[in-house]
Amino acid sequence: MTAVKEETAFGVAVVEADPERRQGLACQLGEVGIAVFPSLHGLQSELVGSASAVVVLGPSCALRSELEQVEWLARSRPALGVVLVVEELSTTVLQQAMRAGVKDVLASPDRAQLAWAVARVADSLTLATASQLVLAPPSNEALGRVVSVFSAKGGSGTSVVAANLAVTLARRLPGTVALVDADLQFGDVAVMLESRLEHSIADAAAAGERLDAPLLQSLMVRHDPSGLLVLPAPIEPALAEKVGAEDVRRIIEVLRSFCDHIVVDTASRFDDVTLALFDQSDEIVMVSGMEVPGIKNLKLGVQTLRLLDTPASKLKLVLVRSNTKVQMELRDIERALALKADVVVPNDAVVPESLNKCVPVVIDAPRSAVSRAFEALADAFVPAAEPVKRRRAIFSWRG
Repeated sequence: MTAVKEETAFGVAVVEADPERRQGLACQLGEVGIAVFPSLHGLQSELVGSASAVVVLGPSCALRSELEQVEWLARSRPALGVVLVVEELSTTVLQQAMRAGVKDVLASPDRAQLAWAVARVADSLTLATASQLVLAPPSNEALGRVVSVFSAKGGSGTSVVAANLAVTLARRLPGTVALVDADLQFGDVAVMLESRLEHSIADAAAAGERLDAPLLQSLMVRHDPSGLLVLPAPIEPALAEKVGAEDVRRIIEVLRSFCDHIVVDTASRFDDVTLALFDQSDEIVMVSGMEVPGIKNLKLGVQTLRLLDTPASKLKLVLVRSNTKVQMELRDIERALALKADVVVPNDAVVPESLNKCVPVVIDAPRSAVSRAFEALADAFVPAAEPVKRRRAIFSWRG
């Protein structure tokens, strides 16, 4: 590792008890300049100074006893980033690894996946260290802006609105926008954006107090066409029970430290998680169709928020599936809600077509009336005609 540190900003080591697997991991990483060890004890004896290093742990290190050693190592050496490789990823192993301070967990990765994970962890170590030395802690004014998208009636299109709003903002401010799927049981944002489902918000919650910006970034997926960072909902609905209101609060607080805008797709109910998100939100986008049942539920939702002392200035109204043949009149809706509609999204076949393609409508049909409506909604946060100066990025991505 000493030889590696002379040529690069960080060292790379592989720890695995099985010789064949150990050699296989080293070969995946290029072998040359990679230090290999049969045990964590051997690695500890060779670590010197406080230089940054990335350690790739093989499957033999996934045991609880081994992860306890990893936890001690991670605490004693903050400049050390750990990637765990397992044969099969389970929720139990993932939770134990995250609590031990592991930055990323991969199941039987190929060469490209492993190399990308190592580079990503190395970036977070190097740049996070630089930020501690150079950048002052962000003031409250510098924290990211949180926008929650909510509907009091399921199936109203909150995910469509959230995804297209987030993508539009990300295209205006590349790399600084996050989309969080907080519909914990049935969230489908990742499907809409055709994103990988390697990690989810449940993994971030499992990290507990260890969750920091580099770790959270490693759990997020990048939507390449827009640069949007996505934190998907849990893969299994049962995992939703493991994510509580305090977990969500912590996740949003960490996101605000390195994202300019955070768009949150919420569940259609007033539970502890949703209420916690509302407390942290700078704006709440209320979504509804223009039919009577939807408006009735929306009115109850608006009344509930007012009872919770939510200021009217915090609410934005988006009406979807506008159709002159079956809808209520816009003026009647605004009168019933005592709220003016900010955007009316027309009923158009481009929406289901884009959903079937797993491509946001603002990308799939950018000249459609629907896309123009989402662009108008985004103008309320980042006007297209007035480029916003981006906060200095702490993290970078390698594709």
